[in-house]
Amino acid sequence: MNLTIDQGNSSTKLGFFDKGELIATYKLDFLDQKNLDPIVKKHSPVNAIISTVTEESAFFHDLFDHLPGQLIFFDHTTPIPLKNQYQTPETLGKDRLAAVIGAAALYPEDPLLVIDAGTAITYDLVSHNIYHGGNISPGLSMRFKALNQQTQKLPLVAPGEGPFWGRTTDEAIRAGVRNGLTLELDGYINKIKEEYPEAKTIITGGDADFFVSYTKNIIFVHPNLVLSGLNRIIEYNA
Repeated sequence: MNLTIDQGNSSTKLGFFDKGELIATYKLDFLDQKNLDPIVKKHSPVNAIISTVTEESAFFHDLFDHLPGQLIFFDHTTPIPLKNQYQTPETLGKDRLAAVIGAAALYPEDPLLVIDAGTAITYDLVSHNIYHGGNISPGLSMRFKALNQQTQKLPLVAPGEGPFWGRTTDEAIRAGVRNGLTLELDGYINKIKEEYPEAKTIITGGDADFFVSYTKNIIFVHPNLVLSGLNRIIEYNA
């Protein structure tokens, strides 16, 4: 049994894998020993890998040093099952790299555009076990907030349906963000297919469903891609 932990800025996701199969996931808004202990005792993992945005490791050492197997703190020095061509690996988001590794494990023979649609949107290219790099763009909520916070009069608008061309300010903001993201996504997919006609597009993250609803391109949704990538790293280091 492997335990994978993805600790972000606002929540922590846990995944338990038994012989490569994801059997349970948890999302914790607040991470402490009281919340974590019952979950860990229920599944009795042998190995654990932690990807965290914080620099604090003592908390996890206290919890997991007793495990009979490996305890891995995922960073840019951790051996991974692909070649990383990013020139500043120490600055590459660990969740971003884990998503790429998870996608490559699912589709090892295909060039892949891997999209993580969260607070920011990342677009990454991997092919034949080589990570070529990628781009970072503002996410859905960030775009709505930026229009409101960086101007004097534009309101904060929630995502939703509407015409392609806005006829009120609310509609114009909603359509501008929605259409901008859709055209951006389709542009990336078309660009990848110019070089790799057989490429697949994989998406994860909290706003994945938004993307899929507004594009006509075929996209494979994998909500636990980061956890799957972390598990692949455990297997690779075993």
